Amino acid sequence: MDGNNLVRMANRIADFFESLPDREEALSEVASHLRKFWDPRMRAQILAMLQTSEAEDMHPLVREALARYRDRLAPAA
Repeated sequence: MDGNNLVRMANRIADFFESLPDREEALSEVASHLRKFWDPRMRAQILAMLQTSEAEDMHPLVREALARYRDRLAPAA
């Protein structure tokens, strides 16, 4: 899948959950949404993008959620 599209979709998810008053809950909800609704290949791709310059285009909540919940988001081997 196109990496720019993945970032755009993840950023829209973060925009939605950013309105939660508790930042920890917002981070958890972003990660939960990605885990529940994204195909494992999509999650693997966006996790890999976290280590590239493309991460600069990610919403801060997306970057932090991916880093914090990497183990739960990574597809099973």
